[in-house]
Amino acid sequence: MRKYQILIVEDEPVTRTTLASYLQAQGYTVFEAASAPEAEDLLPSEEIDLLIVDINLEGKDGLEITREQRARSDLGIILLTGRSDDVDRIVGLELGADDYVCKPFNRRELLARIKNLLRRTSDIRRLSRRVVRFGDFTFDSASRRLQDGDGETVPLTRAEFELLNTLIGRAREVLSRDMLMGSVTHRQFGTNPRTVDVLIRRLRAKIEEDPAAPRFITTVHGEGYVFTAPLE
Repeated sequence: MRKYQILIVEDEPVTRTTLASYLQAQGYTVFEAASAPEAEDLLPSEEIDLLIVDINLEGKDGLEITREQRARSDLGIILLTGRSDDVDRIVGLELGADDYVCKPFNRRELLARIKNLLRRTSDIRRLSRRVVRFGDFTFDSASRRLQDGDGETVPLTRAEFELLNTLIGRAREVLSRDMLMGSVTHRQFGTNPRTVDVLIRRLRAKIEEDPAAPRFITTVHGEGYVFTAPLE
């Protein structure tokens, strides 16, 4: 199997090279970039599975890199920062980051987060290459098509498709509003995580027999939503 490929975007050389050496010792293929332009030169030519990005880069910062990459890719993104401000964390998640680690970090903890994230993104990519069925519906993520039991196409907006694709790709996993909001790239509704509630209601109206008693997309109060239907 191909080794997972990780790109570290960090302008502090000791942190970058030390982390790169550690991850290489764990069996990953690691690329390094000291700035956004260096990262952007590498990304088109390499099949990167995970970005580890420092928020506080000179010039284009980690938040801007996250926003741009999430609009065009489903690769994993972990943000690094020396700050402990919740605002940065929330903004990073809203823009599409998958995880957030404060410096100084424990390398073993970061490794565990990397493994978990790579497993999840690998599952999403695997699902994106095949058709799945739930209830009477057939969902083909490659062609962005949802069909009902009669073979009729159920129309989905881009935001609805992206949300449903994320829920199915991480079925049985409780996803927070912030995480789900990060999966919606062109947000005509702004960045408020409560927008997810609106999209969930719209999806339920299209796929649930009784939207008031959903069988497919379940609310986990105080946490978020989970896709609970068996997939075939």
